[in-house]
Amino acid sequence: MGLMNDMSAAPRPERQRKPDWIRVKAPVTKGYHETRKLMRDLNLNTVCEEAACPNIGECWTKKHATVMILGDVCTRACAFCNVKTGMPRKVDPLEPEHVAIAAAKMGLEHIVITSVDRDDLPDGGAGQFVKVINALRREAPNTTIEILTPDFRGKMRPSIEAICEAGPDVFNHNLETVPRLYPTIRPGARYYASLRLLEEVKAHDPLIFTKSGMMLGLGEQRLEVHQVMDDMRSAQIDFVTLGQYLQPTPKHAKVVDFVSPKVFDAYGSIARAKGFLQVASSPLTRSSYHAGEDFAEMQAARAAKLDKGKTRPVVKKA
Repeated sequence: MGLMNDMSAAPRPERQRKPDWIRVKAPVTKGYHETRKLMRDLNLNTVCEEAACPNIGECWTKKHATVMILGDVCTRACAFCNVKTGMPRKVDPLEPEHVAIAAAKMGLEHIVITSVDRDDLPDGGAGQFVKVINALRREAPNTTIEILTPDFRGKMRPSIEAICEAGPDVFNHNLETVPRLYPTIRPGARYYASLRLLEEVKAHDPLIFTKSGMMLGLGEQRLEVHQVMDDMRSAQIDFVTLGQYLQPTPKHAKVVDFVSPKVFDAYGSIARAKGFLQVASSPLTRSSYHAGEDFAEMQAARAAKLDKGKTRPVVKKA
């Protein structure tokens, strides 16, 4: 059986009951409601809500939120994603300033900015990422910035160049799953195009940390996961996240396996052995979960390599 069930096993016809290790407390704290009110007052969307993240209670209590720019309607229809699909509205010109105001009011040390896919826009939405980064540098100069972008299908190179010039501290783009499952799980994307995007970021500006993640429990095999890790390292990706896929609604892709914490620990050990600067691997891990703490650890890991005499770029300062 290896670390995971053989992926030839057929998905269950009904949604599986979540194991104890995947259950979390309902968000009822004062901090949660304060964060929610701020997002509503500034007309901001969050991936925490749109993707039904299981960590929303913990993160919002700590006033950590992942802002989702470019609206709340996606031009793609991935089988794992709970974000609405359809024709998006016009881009909000006030959005960059509102994001910066939220970061300043919350006193954020680190912020994560993501977006829906906007295949309808000439630049795929890259210009809005640039405007948000610039606004954050003005209004919250001490906040480090992590972006989680779409693949900018057909517009990759100019979009990457524009965003890299704006200087985010972390550039994240998730591979999501193993190549064999792309046709059913991520039909609008291409595995090697996503991998190339992160490789292009490093080629354009090696100062920027790169990051990518996978969902487990969709039927992937252990050796396929290892191969994706190898592909990531070949693309010089610094940080890998591994988390449990959870089925948002009955119409989405089914959970084939609930992967145990022990298996996640094993994958984490393998990832560290492969040379990633930072690894987050647990059932509840998500791309932006504990992102600030992970960024600080990644900086420290890079500094430790310098101390050992290994060549590496210095992290940009705001």
